[in-house]
Amino acid sequence: MKVLVIRFSSIGDIVLTSPVIRCLKKQIPDVEIHVLTKPQFRSIYEECPYISRVKTLDAHFPTMIRQLRAERYDFIADLHNNLRSWRVRLALKVKSKGFPKLNLRKYLLVRFKINLLPDIHIVDRYFEAVRPLGVINDGAGLDFFIAERDRMKIRDLPKSFRQGYYAFVIGGNHFTKILPAHQVVRVIERLDRPVVLLGGKEDMERGDAIQSLTGSNTWNSCGSLSLGQSAWLIEHALGVITNDTGLMHIAAALHKPIVSVWGNTVPGFGMYPYLTTRPERMAIVEKKGLSCRPCSKIGYPACPKGHFDCMELLSPDEIADQLHKVVFGK
Repeated sequence: MKVLVIRFSSIGDIVLTSPVIRCLKKQIPDVEIHVLTKPQFRSIYEECPYISRVKTLDAHFPTMIRQLRAERYDFIADLHNNLRSWRVRLALKVKSKGFPKLNLRKYLLVRFKINLLPDIHIVDRYFEAVRPLGVINDGAGLDFFIAERDRMKIRDLPKSFRQGYYAFVIGGNHFTKILPAHQVVRVIERLDRPVVLLGGKEDMERGDAIQSLTGSNTWNSCGSLSLGQSAWLIEHALGVITNDTGLMHIAAALHKPIVSVWGNTVPGFGMYPYLTTRPERMAIVEKKGLSCRPCSKIGYPACPKGHFDCMELLSPDEIADQLHKVVFGK
């Protein structure tokens, strides 16, 4: 049997599809799994041992469809479920299934603060796409495979970090999902171990500012490492503080203790850290009771109200205390 799994983006969402791919491979004898994604995310799927081939979106749609038709797929599991993925499904004329995105219910929560969302993680909703094949969730959590080329050595770390450190993911795709720099500084001042800052090139300047205020016990790695190298640092950290972003889901896949910090979005959307084996190693820090939250299901480049209370009112003491609790159990 040959199955095409569709998920175009992004880092976190791709990691969240990993249980479906693993269970497909382990529960269907001799299945061959192909994945269709955007070119910039190809490398994430290429490291997965359960995938036979990675296909990428082609700007010329007819060419891409001809290539996909030649594979003669038996089934399509659509884990993106948007107009583009529907076009692919219709063009291939193969039995397929998507998953419930619950966009109307999310809209009701954002616009009217009416919460009709089920308490179901998106990973479990993804499994609806493979239910016709009899595939079920094995409960083993997420997967993320670090390429050998990205594996660093402990000796590569600053000397003060070699006896243990925390990872702090300071980046994010949207401003309203990012803990402000002065709040990050206040958290770091309350921690008992060195801290590595993780993020992209766009976070480098902010990371430098945080490092300048917190001293030699902070290492700003933002923009200087590959995704795989950042994952390696997470894998070897004692624990992780993270915004709602892709590295949060990678930390969950690596079974790390996590403090997940939430701004304008809410865990109720179903995309909180998916830790199935030891859920006590995860804590969520959010400012409940704000009439304006959630203000978006994704995020904004600035707070629509101008006050950014969802992040500004978070307690640095609570974040630091929760990290100590999930790492040391007390």
